[in-house]
Amino acid sequence: MSVLEKLTSADAIALEDKYGAHNYHPLPVVLSRGEGVYVWDVEGKKYYDFLSAYSAVNQGHCHPKIVGAMINQAQTLTLTSRAFYNDKLGVYEEFITNYFGFDKVLPMNTGAEAVETALKISRKWAYEKKGIQENQAQIIVCEGNFHGRTTTIISFSNDENARKNFGPYTEGFIRIPYNDIDALEKALQSSNNIAGFLVEPIQGEAGVYTPAEDYLAKAKALCKANNVLFIADEVQTGIARTGSILAVCGNCTCEKACEKQATYVAPDILILGKALSGGAYPVSAVLANDEIMNVIKPGQHGSTFGGNPVAAAVAIAALEVINEENLSQNARRLGAIFREKIGEFVANSNIATLVRGKGLLNAIVINDTEESDTAWNICMKLAENGLLAKPTHGNIIRFAPPLVMNEEQLLNCISIIINTLKEFEK
Repeated sequence: MSVLEKLTSADAIALEDKYGAHNYHPLPVVLSRGEGVYVWDVEGKKYYDFLSAYSAVNQGHCHPKIVGAMINQAQTLTLTSRAFYNDKLGVYEEFITNYFGFDKVLPMNTGAEAVETALKISRKWAYEKKGIQENQAQIIVCEGNFHGRTTTIISFSNDENARKNFGPYTEGFIRIPYNDIDALEKALQSSNNIAGFLVEPIQGEAGVYTPAEDYLAKAKALCKANNVLFIADEVQTGIARTGSILAVCGNCTCEKACEKQATYVAPDILILGKALSGGAYPVSAVLANDEIMNVIKPGQHGSTFGGNPVAAAVAIAALEVINEENLSQNARRLGAIFREKIGEFVANSNIATLVRGKGLLNAIVINDTEESDTAWNICMKLAENGLLAKPTHGNIIRFAPPLVMNEEQLLNCISIIINTLKEFEK
């Protein structure tokens, strides 16, 4: 096919099927343009985006400030590697550490890279600061977790589709039930070799599984009492998605993470990604204070692209947009409306059994088995009706629109969702 010919949706799907690895199963929608809360397919049909690239596009598609920062920097200097200093990285490092209240940041590119970085830092801290014998450190993780798909990360996943035939697996992990303080306490007491507890404040891929209000605070207290690092993976839940700048901020609506609020559960290590760039560029980060981060010395960890000038400029702009447009507050307010309106429908529905979530990270549980295709078929019909969402775990549909959505748009989307679900009432 000539590069000058206009692709149809069928053409684009056929090209991916022929030349691309089959490691995804997307909805058959081929997108070519995005702006704010909307995306358009190659035929020109307009959709509400209710996935936001798995919460990477919190600031909306092609936000002009973020895109402008990227273009300006890309026209000046794109990459130096870390063999040299550049005039953007230090500025970004000062900005993000002040923003989230940490001494140091280690910049990376993707969420999975950031998780791997946090695991390495916590193990090195355990050997050099806590005194655990080398190669004996253990990290507690939760069942139903999703932290990425690298070899180390799938080693402690219980998603057999992600694990099977990818072994041998990395050792050193203890898996416990999520949202179970007793299980965490028992695991912490089971060994003197525990380095850290890695947890998602809300398990997004597991179906927006939202824990008890006091779960994170109790978990942090147990970690502190046992000299164990509390590691918060906020790749999906961070950057205003749940109605506060971080999910660990609890009920605080400030636009910075700080310890002044009683609801803030301060992580020892914070992992960020996705919306740290507004979806414009791969940017991730691991933040910690000096007593933890200073265990990393030259040559012990790095990335050619990590902390590049474009990433630095984009991340600063993306975080500034969160403040300037009050996106945490908007997510909190609209999320409450979403759960109220959908909850009213669910109360009298036989196709949906539950709506749950926080801020604008929500899910509807469909009244069918995980092995069924009902949720997939509902998402296909939603797309037909102008709204894009995706199932997870077979019978759960996640809803996470860009945080720039307004109330009128949200109410229109709620109407689309309810009317679509009604078509599947049994």
